[in-house]
Order: sequence, then structure tokens, then C-alpha cells
Amino acid sequence: MPKLTVEGAGEFEVAAGKRLVLALTDDAGIDQLHACGGKSKCTTCRVEILAGDAGEMTAAEAETLAARELTGVRLSCQVLCNSDLTVRAESRLEGSGRADAGGRPSDELEP
Repeated sequence: MPKLTVEGAGEFEVAAGKRLVLALTDDAGIDQLHACGGKSKCTTCRVEILAGDAGEMTAAEAETLAARELTGVRLSCQVLCNSDLTVRAESRLEGSGRADAGGRPSDELEP
């Protein structure tokens, strides 16, 4: 099982192949935003990968990040936990002014 280390929150074992956004919310208990429901349409689930291999970007992720001129971050809804990762969760519900984190993303990578 891959180990997910979340800066300021600790280390967590997660199921191989689990979407990072779900690992953050379910396993690490992080109030990670995911306003579009994990469909790579927004950037509220962005994280900084501090260590580990987050894998190749999906075409949808690359397109969304480029459209918003964001670099140095990944969309947690588009990353699968296939190896140990250390991340900084950048977009959290606390302090965002949003009513909720967003609809629960599906277990499968979308789009």
C-alpha cells in the first residue's frame, strides 16, 4: 500500500490506485476542496507534490492548469496513488468561504 504524507497532517496508508483527492478526504481527513466533483474542470483540488512520483498528467489536467496559467501544482482529482507521495494541500474548505468542499468525486478517474 502506498504511503501518503500530508504536510501538517501526518502519514497515511492508502489503497493503490486510489484517487489522491479521495485519499486526502477519506484517509487523511483533510478538508480538501473539489468544487467540480473531481472532473478536472476547476483547480480547487490543487496540491503541491513535495516528494514522490505522481505519474503522468492527464490531458484534462494539463489543459485545465494551462488555461489558468498554473505551474508547480497538480490536481488531486487527476492523480492516482500508485507510489508513496508527500503533498501540501493548498485548497482547503476552512477559510475558503465556501459552504462545502464540493460533490464527492467518483472512485474512478474522470473525465
